[in-house]
Amino acid sequence: MTSVAATLPDLARRLLDAQTFAVLGTINPDGSPHSTVVWVKRDGDEILFSSLRGRRKTRNVERDPRVSLVVFDPANPYDYVGIQGAVSMTEEGGPDLINELSMKYQGQPYTYDTPDMVRVVFRITPESVVGSG
Repeated sequence: MTSVAATLPDLARRLLDAQTFAVLGTINPDGSPHSTVVWVKRDGDEILFSSLRGRRKTRNVERDPRVSLVVFDPANPYDYVGIQGAVSMTEEGGPDLINELSMKYQGQPYTYDTPDMVRVVFRITPESVVGSG
């Protein structure tokens, strides 16, 4: 059975296009949840974020690509969207994406990585979208 990608509603698009922080949920090796705050951007109906090779969220997604993502409007937290889907990963474009996200969220280029750090681009394909607002 193949999953069908879900279309993002207008609220999700608005929140993802703004400087809204998202909470990413992944699955730890023991089955427990792992949550972390991430910078995000939208590419059509897919959501992109970045991390480093070796981080917990990266290791979790390498083992199990199922994730959840929640974004809510800071001005009205009752306007929120929860997204569940699968993630694909690539190292291609990693430095470019983190720089673009840093400009979006901080207004300046990203300068924290060292040459030995490997940036990964994560692409969430939504399978389920719920929300309120």
